[in-house]
Amino acid sequence: MKEEREMAKVKITQIKSKNGASKRQIANLQSLGIHRMHQTVEVELTPVSKGMLEKVLHLVKVEEI
Repeated sequence: MKEEREMAKVKITQIKSKNGASKRQIANLQSLGIHRMHQTVEVELTPVSKGMLEKVLHLVKVEEI
């Protein structure tokens, strides 16, 4: 049986506008669940979400939970 591991969760808030961002960065924001300014979402920190966060770090604020 596989053991379930507790993934770290982070709170992500968009603090800068996506105007002027590349299509890839906008797609990453949408994949993370962020659709508007000052919207906050909680995401499990997997390698996939970590990679998406690295691409949009200049647009968001990240807090550990």
